[in-house]
Formats: sequence, C-alpha cells, structure tokens
Amino acid sequence: MPRYAVRYYTKTGNTRKLAISVAEALGVKALPISEPVTEPVDILFLGNSYYAFSIDPEVRDFVHSLDKSKVHSIANFGSAAMLNSTYKKVKAEADKVGIPVLDREFHCRGEFKGIHKGRPNEEDLKAAAEFARSLMK
Repeated sequence: MPRYAVRYYTKTGNTRKLAISVAEALGVKALPISEPVTEPVDILFLGNSYYAFSIDPEVRDFVHSLDKSKVHSIANFGSAAMLNSTYKKVKAEADKVGIPVLDREFHCRGEFKGIHKGRPNEEDLKAAAEFARSLMK
C-alpha cells in the first residue's frame, strides 16, 4: 500500500489551507516542515510558495534534510499572488539530494495584501484535493 506524507511552509496561511485539503484526500495529517519526515513515504507532498522571488531558505533546508532512502519522490504544490509555481526551484534543490520531483504539480493563486482576495477559495481547495487523489497509486 502506498505511503504518503504532507509537509508545508506558509507565512500567510494560504499554503496551510491547501495542505489540509491535500492531506485529507490522502488520509494523512498536514504538518509544517518543522516536522521531519521520519517514516518511509512513496510521495511527499510539499507545499510552499515564493517569498522574495524564490523558495524560502527554510524550504530549501528542509529539502536538503530529506533522506532519499525514505522519501522516494516529491509532489510540489502551492499558491502565490504574483508568480507562478515554485516547481523549478524545488526540483533544483531536490536534484541536489537525489529525490525526483513528479512532473505533475498543483498551483493556484493566493491572496497577498489584497491581491486575489479570498484565494485559495473552496474551488481551489477542491482542486488541490483532486490533485492529491489523482496521484494515489
């Protein structure tokens, strides 16, 4: 039976909302990246966003802390008000530790300082859950 974990990093709470939807769809708990991945997982769903045009250093450090013998792959998800997905940034860091990042990801708009007010919304949360279910083996 496939094993999943959900970790997220958020400053505004937007990514946490998405992480909860993803985790509920998978039947696991959404935990912040301050909680290490200690159990073997087939897919680690990693929620994050852009901060100052890159992933936060805490996300980078978290990816570098992952044990490739325990984490077989990463599924990237997140939201952002201005920029698109963090996929390329997360993949670049995961490549350094030898963990593949799945080609498919989930990204939606997130509210920031009044831009994209109310996002992620219920539709976004449902889409994030559907993304997670679509990757279940």
